[in-house]
Amino acid sequence: MTRRIESLFIPGPAGKIEAILEEPEDRTALEAAVICHPHPRHGGTMHNKVVYRLARGLRRAGCVVLRFNFRGVNLSEGEYDDGRGEVEDAWSCLSEIRSRYPHLPAMIAGFSFGSRVALRVAARDGSLSRVIAVGFPSLQPDRGYVSEVTIRKVFVQSTHDEHGPRSDFEPFFNSLPQPKELVWIAAVDHFFKDALDAYERAIEQIGRSRDGS
Repeated sequence: MTRRIESLFIPGPAGKIEAILEEPEDRTALEAAVICHPHPRHGGTMHNKVVYRLARGLRRAGCVVLRFNFRGVNLSEGEYDDGRGEVEDAWSCLSEIRSRYPHLPAMIAGFSFGSRVALRVAARDGSLSRVIAVGFPSLQPDRGYVSEVTIRKVFVQSTHDEHGPRSDFEPFFNSLPQPKELVWIAAVDHFFKDALDAYERAIEQIGRSRDGS
């Protein structure tokens, strides 16, 4: 079975959005996922290694995956908008993948800044199957919107994440409403240094647990 890989541009509110669509390697897709990358002002792109591993783990679990660059990154048009416009970019990508795979449940995922964007989208769209937030920067003061997410929330966090340390993250997670899950990965830093393989395996396992079990 030949895996479909497509580079494309998606119409967005600030212009065209550069994206890559990838189907599973060895099976018919069971779920459609949009993945958001880390902070554009700190070199974040859809080719970030944590994002790439997130996409590959989900593909191995049977997801068709759409990665994209936020406005102003590489070939995506527009300018950085402090997270506001980036949420709209993610909405455009969700609309695209839903139009291509209308029979599949849709989910959203993201790493770091991208996890904030993904959770903001999930707070507004209760029809998503779930949201996967990797490396959520819990030290950011503006995080109240996460309590508004009513769908299944899966957090994947490094045990030594400098932007979401365990001492801060655990009470934050405990304050959130159900349904929720938290997976700790023993890693050196926010970027899962020395633990990317374990991280990817965890993502694949999460991807396969579509009913939350």
